Amino acid sequence: MTHLRKMMLEELQRRNYAETTIDSYIRAVEDFSRYFNSSPDRLGPRHIREYQAALFQKRKFSPNTVAQHLAALRFFYVKTLKKAWSITETPYPKKAVHLPTILSQEEVARLIDAALTPYHRTLLMTLYATGVRRAELTHLKISDVDSQRMVIHVQGGKGRKDRDVLLSPKLLDELKRHWRRLRRKPSAWLFPGNRWHTGDRPITTKVVWDACKEAAQRAGLQKEVHPHTLRHCFATHLLEAGADLRTIQTLLGHSDLEETTLYCVPTVDMRSRCAKLLIVNARALLDSA
Repeated sequence: MTHLRKMMLEELQRRNYAETTIDSYIRAVEDFSRYFNSSPDRLGPRHIREYQAALFQKRKFSPNTVAQHLAALRFFYVKTLKKAWSITETPYPKKAVHLPTILSQEEVARLIDAALTPYHRTLLMTLYATGVRRAELTHLKISDVDSQRMVIHVQGGKGRKDRDVLLSPKLLDELKRHWRRLRRKPSAWLFPGNRWHTGDRPITTKVVWDACKEAAQRAGLQKEVHPHTLRHCFATHLLEAGADLRTIQTLLGHSDLEETTLYCVPTVDMRSRCAKLLIVNARALLDSA
């Protein structure tokens, strides 16, 4: 599959797809090829349907994950092999919409305090204080921290979009301590990789994932917690504090406001305020009757 892999990679790069998308698309096609032990250019709609069923029934993948695999195969056949693709023969599964897990502010504090190392603590603090995605966190550079304007520049985020996110005084102090703790001062990356964090490459997203999962276990949190959970919490806690959805949408880097509303799950505090508002409105209606 070397030649086909190169062709697909070139098509993805020509269209300026994100690195994470490129990796996931190529892995999906390689997995499809291994499943049938055959080159993918020799496989057709019948094989795609069988593979899709196997992803659901044997591997128990979610509808969203199966849809991602199909998107990769569709790109390969349509853009790389220049073949036709029938939506009728290979329909996309209906996506499942799940409400995100939200931690209270006290639970977030417990999570951060339970970090295994000071380095992990800084990672978790940055995730929560800025609302950045895991991949965006790993690619932050020292030059992205703007202490004069109190913002952090996120360059080349999801969809190749740049944006500014909040830099609180507390996070700025933590980043300064993080800088002083580094054995070797990096020239570019805010979170350099390798065991002692002295590498010339940034940390991987797996480091962030493991830091969050370990801290959640040490904190004794019963909820399912992963790095994106802190992004959900960032948005919801801002909403609870009175921020409007448009502002939160900008900070999260969402193109569609509908994406933002999914993050803002009504919490106990929000439901309590809504209940009080309903009571006030009801009394006003009775008084005017």
